[in-house]
Parts: sequence; structure tokens; C-alpha cells
Amino acid sequence: MTGGLFSHIGSVSPLMMAMLKSCGRISSVGLYSPPFGGSPLRASTWWSGVQMGPPDPILGVTEAFKRDTNPKKMNLGVGAYRDDQGKPYILSCVRKAEAQIAAKQLDKEYLPIGGLGDFSKACAELALGPDSEVLKSGRSVTVQSISGTGSLRVGANFLSRFHTATSDVYLPKPSWGNHTPIFRDAGFQLKAYSYYDPKTCGFDFKGALDDILKIPQKSIIVLHACAHNPTGVDPRPEQWKEIAALVKQRNLLVFFDMAYQGFASGDTDRDAWAVRYFIGQGHNILLAQSFAKNMGLYGERVGGLTVVCRDAEEAKRVESQLKILIRPIYSNPPMNGPRIAATILNTPELRKEWLAEVHTMANRIIQMREQLVAKLRKEGSTKNWQHVTDQIGMFCFTGLKPNQVERLTKEFSIYMTKDGRISMAGVTSENIGYLAHAIHAVTK
Repeated sequence: MTGGLFSHIGSVSPLMMAMLKSCGRISSVGLYSPPFGGSPLRASTWWSGVQMGPPDPILGVTEAFKRDTNPKKMNLGVGAYRDDQGKPYILSCVRKAEAQIAAKQLDKEYLPIGGLGDFSKACAELALGPDSEVLKSGRSVTVQSISGTGSLRVGANFLSRFHTATSDVYLPKPSWGNHTPIFRDAGFQLKAYSYYDPKTCGFDFKGALDDILKIPQKSIIVLHACAHNPTGVDPRPEQWKEIAALVKQRNLLVFFDMAYQGFASGDTDRDAWAVRYFIGQGHNILLAQSFAKNMGLYGERVGGLTVVCRDAEEAKRVESQLKILIRPIYSNPPMNGPRIAATILNTPELRKEWLAEVHTMANRIIQMREQLVAKLRKEGSTKNWQHVTDQIGMFCFTGLKPNQVERLTKEFSIYMTKDGRISMAGVTSENIGYLAHAIHAVTK
């Protein structure tokens, strides 16, 4: 008997030998190159067809700003609130809520697929009002989601699966840049309706009505509830009423995006007026909410998606399908942010403090608008800058042309997106004079 108990290990059968020879693994009988790391041939890539994507326009502005060494440089591209010293602002009520949560020594178990119940209930009440008929009748469902972006995407996926009457979604022109990929990647065709009038830097009411009148029935229309991003231009209540009537006449499905409730005017009820009016007129809407801006919970990714239904039975069916959609995307949402938001909204003293703080933030933005116009006039500008104060919310469409924006960047180190949109949160008492001087210089 030759060989030991394990003598067969490492031996190669004739069939295996032939296979190894055919694929170039054997150079001579009994010798073969190692399967890993020994081959002189470089492995081909799976991703040779992947093209370089364009840089994000907002992040590109930030990167250029960081490289600039001018001590007077300004970044007016970032959509995040800053205090009057230009620093990130943490709300006092948020700190107190975090302390209360920490004191409870809660666990870190998974949330349900639909999120934290206390948050979802408070989220819906904030948007629709505590006395809402929709909430009392149980004919709506609210699920916690990953901020406003996640709310929109879950809603878009739901519509893609169950609203099969059309594949068209109509966005205001212009709209938040992320709206297009969110709905496009969910399988929709993107269309536009008139909204912003560059001649007046205001709302193109007639153009909007004319375009909405032409939208095919059962199409989906996206509306910004308040503080339209990027223009800061909102319809007045009487204009909202006409839009609601026409949308109902055309039998359109309304998807509201409300990312700035309270942050626009400083009044949470006022900023939710359009949403509540549409529901009162019989529109069964979808609503995406975010608490990034109004609670300063940017990185916590706190949001909610609400679907208003015909009755409670329909709401239960919709909720079941939303959970089925969420499960394979992110399984269940994060915990810390909604705990903070729910603690604030459900604790009377913290809620009162929050409403005061969000009012203060909104007022600072409003004051910066007023001061910018005043300082432009002081610089000697004869242009009509009324649109700066007419617009509302974090962003302002200045009406600056691309070549003027380029001059602001090159000559004054003032950074903004090419369309002339600026974040008013980046304007402070210290730099507003410099901004006014620079804008006047490029618009003479």
C-alpha cells in the first residue's frame, strides 16, 4: 500500500487535469499556478461602462468656498440655518429634549417599520391641526421616514405601484433639484407647470393656472406647501384657493412637500394653511414633512409621510402597503431624531419653547431680507429689490444673471448657485453690508 490516509488530498484527477490545462492553469504535468494572486493576467473590471457623474451643484459651491482664502468670503449656497454669527444653531429645546431622553436610559431596539408611534401622531397633528376631521375619523396614515427626501421617495414608490392611471408627475418650474431624480428613479415621467416669473421675480399666477388647466386628468402634481424652494415665492391664500379649485376640476392627485413648516413665517399654522385648505376642499393628498430646518435636526433625518384616504378601512390598506415598500429599502427608520421631535411636540413647555425659537429663526431671515434691501438702496442701487422682501423662507431668488453670479464669486468671493439663488441664512449683520456692496457693483 502506498501513501497515507490523506495521500489523495492534492491529487488531480485526469478530468480535472484536462480542465486546468484548457484554462491555462497548468504549465506542465503535476504543476499548476495558484488560483489567487499568482496569475499574471489582470482581472477585467465589472464597471468599465460606468461614466463619471456630474458634481452636485450645491456641494460644488461649498468645495470652492472652502478653497478660497479671502477672509471676507461668503457661502450662500448651503440650505442650513446659521445664527447671526454665521454658526450652526442648536435649539435650546432640542438640548433639553435630549437630556430628558438620556435620563430615561431607553433601549436601542428596532422601531416598527412605520416608525415611532408618538412621533407619527404628533407629526400629523402638526401638519393637519389637532382638530382635523381627517385625524379624528382615522382616514389617514402617517409613517415615519428618513426626513423629507425619504418621505418623498417612499411616497413616489407607493404611487408608482398603485397609482397606475398615469406615469406623469408635474413639478413647478423651477422646483427643488432633488424632486426630479426622486420621481424619475421611481419610474415617472417629469413634466413642468409655470410657477416663477423671472421678469417680476415673483409668482406667475396666470401661467400656473393656464398650465394646470392643460394637465391630463389623474396626473400627479407636486406643490410646495410654503417657502418654495428654490425661489422663496409662495401663492397668496386667495391664489391657493383658485389653484385648489382648478386642481379639483382637473381631478389631479396632489403631493405636498412641506419642508419648512414654521420656518417660513414663524407660525406653524399659517405655514400649513394651504395643506389644510386643500384637504378641507376634498383633496385626498399625500404630504411629505421634514424636521431638518424647523428643529435644526438636519443630520438626524426626521420626517414623515402622510396619505389622506377615503375612509379608515382604506387607510389601513394603504398603511400595510407602505410598510411592505419600506421593509426592503431601509427596514425601519432611525430612532434618536424622532424621539427628540416627539418629546418636543408632546411636552407642553418644550413645545412652547420650540415655537418661540422657530419664530426667532424665521424672524432673523425676514430681518436679513429687509436689511439687504435697505443697504442696496444705501449703496445707490435704483433697481427694484422688492422681491427680496416679498419672497419668504430660507432661499431668495435674487434675479442675478449667471455672469453676475460669476463676478460675485471671482471679484468678491461670494458663492451661490448659478441661478442666483442665495440662502438668506448665510447672511449676517456683519457681512450684509459687504454683500449689498458686491451685488450693487455687479448690477449697476
